[in-house]
Amino acid sequence: MKKIITFLLLFSIALILPIACTNNPNTSGNNVLSIYNWSTYIAPEVITEFENKFNVKIQYDTYESNEDLYAKIKPGNPGYDVAFPADYMVKIMASEGLLEELNQENIPNIKNLNEKFINPPYDPENKYSVAYQWGTMGIGYNIKATGGEINSWSTMFDDKFKGRVALLDDMRSSFSIALISLGYNPNTTNPQEITEARDFLIKNKQAIAAFAPDTGQNLLDQGEVDLTCEWSGDIFQVMKENPDLRYAIPKEGSILLTDNMVILKGTRNKELAEKFINFILEPEIGAKISNFIKYATPNQAAKDQGLIEAADLNNSAIYPPPELFAKLNYIQDLGQATILYDEAWTEVKLGVVN
Repeated sequence: MKKIITFLLLFSIALILPIACTNNPNTSGNNVLSIYNWSTYIAPEVITEFENKFNVKIQYDTYESNEDLYAKIKPGNPGYDVAFPADYMVKIMASEGLLEELNQENIPNIKNLNEKFINPPYDPENKYSVAYQWGTMGIGYNIKATGGEINSWSTMFDDKFKGRVALLDDMRSSFSIALISLGYNPNTTNPQEITEARDFLIKNKQAIAAFAPDTGQNLLDQGEVDLTCEWSGDIFQVMKENPDLRYAIPKEGSILLTDNMVILKGTRNKELAEKFINFILEPEIGAKISNFIKYATPNQAAKDQGLIEAADLNNSAIYPPPELFAKLNYIQDLGQATILYDEAWTEVKLGVVN
């Protein structure tokens, strides 16, 4: 889940945090924790609080996609301690020996998590990961352009919005829209269904203004598109400054994303890393993060203690009701079937752009 850096946020972080974003974490020692996280995905004060509480320094670098994280770590961990991969990437990294097993005795605050995030399908028994934040993939839109609220993927392909729609420049995300629209599982390995999804996207190319590298919220905010497929928190961040923007989880269903805290193989600070994870799971800290970045918290204690902003907690687009939550799917690693998607995605990009 790529989070987009804005100048103002970077400026504020630079003022508040003594963090070296060098992409060269090899200098980390026993009193330095090296973190590799998505952009704009933490409340700056949380870093400062951890540093002060444990008398350590945090070195903080960012990446823009799960694939970027994987590519950085796969050849050999250059010195990072904690990272935040999405659900399916946890499974991949764990299977390839890129993650340390967690000592849950050092992470007692795991008890604060909602039971939905305990023993997840991508990491049974939370052997390698602990949930950090979660969100959904949905539609960000300008209500003045749509003329009212919307709640269906079909709206994105309405002739009314020809050339005014952005999709994510992400194979699985865009194919999920097509597959769900066709009534199929977004994790299908059926070649015929994948082909139909390919054809669906090419057929509707007149609607697509851009495949955005997770910058759809910016295109929407700047008026370059009227609708965009994006992640919930990214849209809510720009909604704070633009009253015309809205976010909807389509009624047909969508993708559920859980980003997770993991400790990378090769860390020199495993105990400190576990202290950091436990710290993030404190109700007050988890609430500060969610209130700042506008993603949903998996921290049930934070919700029970009334620490989440009421406007967010009561927003069904951030915390969907049970009947809509039941229609959300994790993106799963599809093994060899990924080749079918790769080939189909190449054809989509050629078919839509040309």
